[in-house]
Amino acid sequence: MYSPQEPSSHPPHPRGSRVVIGMSGGVDSSVAAWLLKQQGYDVIGILMRNWEQPDDPSCTIEDDALDVQRVCAKLRIPHYTVNFAQAYRERVFAQFLDELQQGRTPNPDVWCNREIKFGELLDQAQLLGATHVATGHYAAIERRDGAYALACSTDRTKDQTYFLHRLTQYQLAHALFPLSAYTKAQIRAMAMELGLSTAHKKDSTGICFIGERHYRSFLQQYFPRTPGNICDATNKKIVGVHEGLMYYTIGQRHGIGIGGGGSGEPWYVVDKNVATNTLYVVQGKSNPHRYAPALLATDVHWISSHAPQTPLRCQAMIRYRQPLQHATVDRLDETQWIVTFDQPQAGIAPGQSVVFYVDTICLGGGTIASAVRDDSP
Repeated sequence: MYSPQEPSSHPPHPRGSRVVIGMSGGVDSSVAAWLLKQQGYDVIGILMRNWEQPDDPSCTIEDDALDVQRVCAKLRIPHYTVNFAQAYRERVFAQFLDELQQGRTPNPDVWCNREIKFGELLDQAQLLGATHVATGHYAAIERRDGAYALACSTDRTKDQTYFLHRLTQYQLAHALFPLSAYTKAQIRAMAMELGLSTAHKKDSTGICFIGERHYRSFLQQYFPRTPGNICDATNKKIVGVHEGLMYYTIGQRHGIGIGGGGSGEPWYVVDKNVATNTLYVVQGKSNPHRYAPALLATDVHWISSHAPQTPLRCQAMIRYRQPLQHATVDRLDETQWIVTFDQPQAGIAPGQSVVFYVDTICLGGGTIASAVRDDSP
């Protein structure tokens, strides 16, 4: 049997402290609940109902609720279901739709973590007398220079600090990440050894409220079909017709609906123009129009609550699981920051997050406003 580990860098908490853990019905939160109990915490499991859409066959909430019930019974901890659907629609989903309407690529998981999991759930936990909220995220918390720092997990292939970069000092002070010292393989092995019903459950992927549904079919419930021209960004010639800008993402290769033609190489989405309803593409992975040496970021959040001295040399990530890229961050004015990469980057998507790191510490991040290049359509 594995011995529960608690990273020495994590702030100590007295045994018996009450902790609420957000449980999804998956293997990660299941094992996290067990680890907390083994560490001496008074653990309460909570399943968050964040999405409600009647007669939705793709929604797994009822199955997830049964898995949470089974796991909590096995671990002998109480569990509840709380409904945050209204808050989720107002603070996460509404922003998701607004960003799409502006031709951007939103990142709802980032806002869900800040507003719901470490916002609404933390409030609920405190009503239950808990001092902390825990989740099955792969991340760590350290104390550095009198402040809380968000650090990468041991399993860097599963690290989720990218989605947690907007957490505040207050939220980190009341958060626990029990899986920080483990790999995914160890978590699976623990679940099997404990006989948890979630041991072999498939990891959830994609945006939570879309689930296994086709992305375009889901969006068609909220946006009318608005066809427009697809233009080659290199010569502005029309090469096809798109179904609606919100269905496409910068960097996308598949599902654009353009035949081979030209060199026969794949086509890639490189830009959108909402005013003219035009989708811009280029052909070939190495096409220079795919790359930009820098980006502009807005709404930048620093986890320490203090902006660093600039220019800041760090590493940056513009999409989840992208290898860290060496970059320099500098402030342009009160609202804009420029991130200049050592190597030009492909697929810089406005609306997505750019997240900053130094060594294993996540400093924070911002929202990508635009790529910076000379050949923008």
